[in-house]
Amino acid sequence: MKDMSVQESLTRGVIHALGSAPERFQRLLAGRPIEIDGQRLTTEVQMALRLLGALPGASFEDLPLDRARAQIDSEARIFGARIEVASVEDILIPGSEREIPARVYRAHPDRPCAGTVVYFHGGGWVVGSLESGDSVCRFIAARSGLRVIAVDYRLAPEAPFPAGLTDAVDAFRWVRDVVPDAEDVEPWIAVAGDSAGGNLAAVTCLETRSDPSGGPDYQLLFFPVTDLARKHRSYELFAEGYFLTEKQMDWYRGHYLGAHGDAEDPRVSPLYAHELSGLPPAHVAVSGFDVLRDEGLAYADRLEAAGVPTTRQLEAGHIHAFVNATGVGKTSGIALARAVDTLVAALPDPARAAVSD
Repeated sequence: MKDMSVQESLTRGVIHALGSAPERFQRLLAGRPIEIDGQRLTTEVQMALRLLGALPGASFEDLPLDRARAQIDSEARIFGARIEVASVEDILIPGSEREIPARVYRAHPDRPCAGTVVYFHGGGWVVGSLESGDSVCRFIAARSGLRVIAVDYRLAPEAPFPAGLTDAVDAFRWVRDVVPDAEDVEPWIAVAGDSAGGNLAAVTCLETRSDPSGGPDYQLLFFPVTDLARKHRSYELFAEGYFLTEKQMDWYRGHYLGAHGDAEDPRVSPLYAHELSGLPPAHVAVSGFDVLRDEGLAYADRLEAAGVPTTRQLEAGHIHAFVNATGVGKTSGIALARAVDTLVAALPDPARAAVSD
C-alpha cells in the first residue's frame, strides 16, 4: 500500500478514533436510527456514512477519471485496516492480450499454503486498483493463511467489456496452470471479489467450467453485480444515501458496456446464464442497505436451484463495500471474517487441518 498523505493520515486518525468510541457517543454522531425493509442500519455504519459525507470534494462520478480513481484509492487507505502480512510481491502475469499486473500476499511464507485465492477488486469496472483492494487482500491472507493474488485487470472506458473479463480469466488460468509446479502451495484455488470484482469472479467460474484443467474450486462473492439489464427492488429502496448509488451504477454501466456490450450477455450479467450447474461451491455475502442486495441474493438462489452448494450471508445493517471499511470500528471486520472463514471450511480435510494448526 502506498504511503498516506498528511491529510489522509489526519482523516484516518479521526475516523478510526471515532470508530473505537463508545456506542452512545457514536449514536450522537450518527443521528436518529434508520430502518428500511425490516433492517436497521448499524450505528457504526451510519456514523461512517455521515463522516464520509463530510469529506471535501465532489462525488467521484462527477470528477475526471484520473481524480475519481485517486479518490477511491484515498478512501480505501482512510477506511481500511492496515494489516501486516509476511510478504507482498508485485508480479506480472502473462495474458492473452497483455501482461497483467498482480500482487501476491502471503501471511506465512515459512510454511506451505493450503491454497490460493485469486481476488478481483471492486469499482464498477471503472475505478479501483491494487491499492483500493489492498486492505481486504491483507485481511484474507492473514485470516485464512491462504496465498492471495490480487489482479489489476483493465478498466473502462479505456478498455470496455470484455477487456477486464479477459484479464480476469487469463489470470485465473495462469494461476491454475502454474500452481502444480509450486512446491509450497497446494493446488486448491478460489476466486473472490467485491461488487464488479464479484461479477468477474462469478463469470470466471462460468467461462472456465468446461476447461480441460477445470475451473475454480470455490467462489466467494461479495455483493456481486449479477444483473446489469434491470434494476431490482433494492434499487428503489437504497437509490441514494447508502454509499453506492443508483446514479453511480448507471455511470458504471455506461462505461463498462460501451457501444457494443449487451447487458443480458451472461458474461456481463451472470444471472442470465442459461445453465449454472457444474459451478464450484459458492458463498454469497450481501449488504442490507445496498442497491445490489437483491440481485446478489437472486444469483445465490439460482446457484442453489442448479444444485451448486451455496451459502448466503446477509449483513442486514451494512452498506455496500464493507470489506473496504475494516479500519472503522468492529462490525465490518466481523462481517468480513464470517465470509473468509468459509474459504477455510471449504478446503479439503487435510489442508483445513493444517490451516487450523
